[in-house]
Amino acid sequence: MNSIPAKLKKEMAADPFYARCCISGDLARNTKVEWHHNLKFRGKQVQEKFAILPLRADIHRDVQHWKRVCDWIMLNRATDEQLKKYSKAVDLIAVRDRMNKHYGKPELDQRICFESILNPSA
Repeated sequence: MNSIPAKLKKEMAADPFYARCCISGDLARNTKVEWHHNLKFRGKQVQEKFAILPLRADIHRDVQHWKRVCDWIMLNRATDEQLKKYSKAVDLIAVRDRMNKHYGKPELDQRICFESILNPSA
């Protein structure tokens, strides 16, 4: 596991997106939020802002259960150019488009609770 470069860590700390869990919407001041490297490429964690997601600690521990949701959020945070860079074995743009047809496009700026949308029984 690689640590996040200092410059990127500082940029993320200043970004309001990282102040809450991107799935539950819980604020970091109310619960422990950890930064999850959601994308691996050529066996290494991708050290780009779009690929690192803030997750509540219990969600992070059970990240495999939330993998689809994390992928959906991450793919929608990335630009087409960023996705092309990592689309060698899998066309990530096509994956994003398929997920958006199924789930809709997430309103990342509105900080909606993805947990209630994707797991209504929770």
